[in-house]
Amino acid sequence: MSEDTYKTIAVPSEGIYTEKRSKFIAIALPVRTVEEVKAHLETYQKKYYDARHVCYAYMLGHERKDFRANDNGEPSGTAGKPILGQINSNGLTDILIVVVRYFGGIKLGTSGLIVAYKAAAAEAITAATVIEKTVDETVTVLFEYPFMNDVMRIVKEEEPEMLEQSYDMDCRMTLRIRKSAMPKLRARLEKVETLRFEEA
Repeated sequence: MSEDTYKTIAVPSEGIYTEKRSKFIAIALPVRTVEEVKAHLETYQKKYYDARHVCYAYMLGHERKDFRANDNGEPSGTAGKPILGQINSNGLTDILIVVVRYFGGIKLGTSGLIVAYKAAAAEAITAATVIEKTVDETVTVLFEYPFMNDVMRIVKEEEPEMLEQSYDMDCRMTLRIRKSAMPKLRARLEKVETLRFEEA
């Protein structure tokens, strides 16, 4: 996997794992922000209000530095960590996995819990559609109208996504392209007369 792609899931998915009458329901959700994570957690804590534990782990961002694991009352390290472990071993990010446990009356012990949470999270990932996304960067350029054709030729050849454009006395265009292709795009645009980059 190159450094400007990352793997995430396309749509929410679910997995169920049962161990000694305890039922573990795992829900994997695509997320982009901590706010989204919090909103989902609130929803599932309400939905499964009668469950013994609602544990989770998430990973955000293509650099995979923003993550958290929560045991929600289970013995430390027996729930959130194994869930996070599954996210890591599948190389995923921008994902939240919630595992809801309904206690079946028989204690599983710490090793049993670790296995169960790991297995439930793995089930949800197996059921998910894993997609590869590119890490993109955006650039905004300003140039005079007569040089429109020069800019459009570069856009056509380099194929960035055009996010917005306005044509007044000065033309303004915001382009998005994968990170690895940005230096070449910028280098070509720099050669266009009157063109300047708008620094964000």
